[in-house]
Amino acid sequence: MSSILQDKTAAFHTLGCKLNFAETSSLQDALLLRGMRTANKGEAADLCIINTCSVTDVADAKCRQTIHRFTRHHPGAFVVVMGCYAQLQPETIAKFDGVDLVVGMEHKGQIIQLIEEHWEKKAQLPHGEACHEAIAVPTREIATFVPSCSRGNRTRYFLKVQDGCNYYCTYCTIPMARGKSRNTTIANLVEQAKEVAAAGGREIVITGVNIGDFGRSTGETFIDLIRALDEVENIERYRISSIEPNLLTDEIIAFCATSKKFMPHFHIPLQSGSDTVLKLMHRRYDTTLFAQKIARIKTMMPDAFIGVDVIVGMRGETEKCFEEAYRFIEGLNISQLHVFSYSERPGTKALEIPHIVSPQEKHERSQRLIELSELKRKAHYVAHCNTERPVLWEHSKEGTPLSGFTDNYIRVIATKEVEAADNSISTVRLGAFSEDTEALMAQPLA
Repeated sequence: MSSILQDKTAAFHTLGCKLNFAETSSLQDALLLRGMRTANKGEAADLCIINTCSVTDVADAKCRQTIHRFTRHHPGAFVVVMGCYAQLQPETIAKFDGVDLVVGMEHKGQIIQLIEEHWEKKAQLPHGEACHEAIAVPTREIATFVPSCSRGNRTRYFLKVQDGCNYYCTYCTIPMARGKSRNTTIANLVEQAKEVAAAGGREIVITGVNIGDFGRSTGETFIDLIRALDEVENIERYRISSIEPNLLTDEIIAFCATSKKFMPHFHIPLQSGSDTVLKLMHRRYDTTLFAQKIARIKTMMPDAFIGVDVIVGMRGETEKCFEEAYRFIEGLNISQLHVFSYSERPGTKALEIPHIVSPQEKHERSQRLIELSELKRKAHYVAHCNTERPVLWEHSKEGTPLSGFTDNYIRVIATKEVEAADNSISTVRLGAFSEDTEALMAQPLA
């Protein structure tokens, strides 16, 4: 066990996607095994790890703010920055006051070793001086798949099955930050799922950057993967985090419809309901294909929860395009929208597109879609009042009732009459919608 890390405290902060949270959580578990402990709230940590996002300029700004906040609140700590922003701007970040180590994507699997090596170097520097070291290779040289499977402080586990992306959408920097699509083998992922089961895990969320593209490194396919995972004993639930509509095959939908373990829950990025804008984005489908996928899911799984990503204010999104998109989305039988405002990113092809949407127009369009999302989410919830569904209960903050999610992703609050325990699954009757908690209240079965 490392004498450098033994009995030291660590503070973690993650920005961005579920994949980042899974990777941070796995790193945290590995450091705890080496004798570290998580710093208590308000306690100055010896080690700070910040896992960054760079999907928008707002994300970049949040990363900078977080780094500066951590260096102020944890004076003298060994500060490490990793993630997408670290890959795209390693040298810039390394110059920030208090930053010791910036680790790009290719080296994140070696991050503990790098921390140990550079912590020793820092000990030899004048008191209070940072290392300011950046370790990153150009994106084209990123080839390593770093496994991750952890739950952090959640009940659900997040299993990383794929990394990187070969889709160069005009608005997106992810391929520049994460590198080409790559994955580990189905056999390795099945073993990780078995370890989750052995640890008492009940639910696994399958995550990655472009998970439908699984198999590029190994000659396997995503449908082969989910069939293999479905056979793992004692895992009762799987959720597919996000999958491109053109990669969500009818075979995958049909499998989920008949599987008892894969939940009726889909997250599908649309990005725009205008075919004109989809072409400008270089997306690999049109609204006709997207509508067909939604209709097929609802035909085979009428109760399914379907979440959809939408980007508002993309260059080229005229008022006519937005109204067309709004009407298309309004007519979809979906459950919730995740609305993002378009952000101009250096190096992306979108910057060559004329017609810039003003910040005010972006805000107004975003608000309209957020309001539409709330209507659809509440309708999905209310439609299931007075029905019976299984709920996986999750640990809650002290003094608050347990809550959990049904198989079709409805948040449920346990009432006193319901027997519920953390990490257990029980079938309850779904009561009325609570405006205060934005959830359904659980009632015992008659």
